[in-house]
Amino acid sequence: MDIGNKRPLGRSGLAITCLGLGGAPLGDLYERIPEERALATLQAAYEHGIRLFDTAPLYGYGLSEHRFGHVLRQQPRDSYVLSTKVGRYLIPAAPAGIDRGQWVGGLNMQPRFDYSYDGAMRALEQSFQRLGIERIDIALIHDVDVWTHGSEQAFEEHFRQAVGGAYRALAELRAAGTVKAIGVGVNEIVPSRRFVTETDIDALMLAGRYTLLEQEPLDDLLPLLERKGVGILLAGPFNSGILASGPIAGAKYNYKPAPPEILSKTGRIQAVCARHGVPLAAAAIQFPLGHAVVAAIVPGAVRPEEVIANIALMRTEIPADLWAELKHEGLLRQDAPVPG
Repeated sequence: MDIGNKRPLGRSGLAITCLGLGGAPLGDLYERIPEERALATLQAAYEHGIRLFDTAPLYGYGLSEHRFGHVLRQQPRDSYVLSTKVGRYLIPAAPAGIDRGQWVGGLNMQPRFDYSYDGAMRALEQSFQRLGIERIDIALIHDVDVWTHGSEQAFEEHFRQAVGGAYRALAELRAAGTVKAIGVGVNEIVPSRRFVTETDIDALMLAGRYTLLEQEPLDDLLPLLERKGVGILLAGPFNSGILASGPIAGAKYNYKPAPPEILSKTGRIQAVCARHGVPLAAAAIQFPLGHAVVAAIVPGAVRPEEVIANIALMRTEIPADLWAELKHEGLLRQDAPVPG
């Protein structure tokens, strides 16, 4: 699969490369990444043809956006598509008092949730400053889901604020031409369906829910997106790691150690891939692109070699018989469209 092939992002008018670069790892996720290596990773992505770059204020509390901006503002502005997010703004804080969560490094800032109209405008204004780039192409409302906020009630409160506030702000910016596409970035199917039904978004960044291991969105979410003309930016194609590493000890699934049933299923999928001479990770990164609403796969990377490896996985030839065998073995849904 040629990563330079561009796909439409729903009805937004944007055309994007089918492989992007996600910015969470470059915010010092799980490890402190030397600045030189972080910038080299971004440079390698651009030099090897990736033209979709996604980041967010959350990632390293502004660090990822700084790094993306440092590299991308040296490139012709019309040569790439840039995505970032609203829903949190950052305030300076004393290092000792910062709850860094999963970010090992990052900037001395503390994020504050705010899905209001003013909160979204404030977040986006801060992003423009950190990036140092005059245009953001895609603006996404970030993490309005139960997983992030901890309960159905908290989700509902944030959802209502986002629809009445952040969404209204982004819709105005889209109408004014300040951004080209708006949407949401979440980890769950129900919030995705709610936003698509109750708003007029262009894009959904969905992390990990439509993969070789999970095809529940085929039931109703993907048909709904097709009807509404909403495109998907698919993050987490490896389900937090297991579809890249295989069912090894300590393999991660949804940010936690994989349970036995997931280890078993992954092992069976890997065995089918091996019979066809295809790496498991190649099948995983290409599979979602079989569906028409999936515009791009957006994995992260923390070194240039990982970028190059992801490109090689995208270019791996996958025989139709591999997909057919996965379906025959009950490892892939019969109604799942496949690449090629």
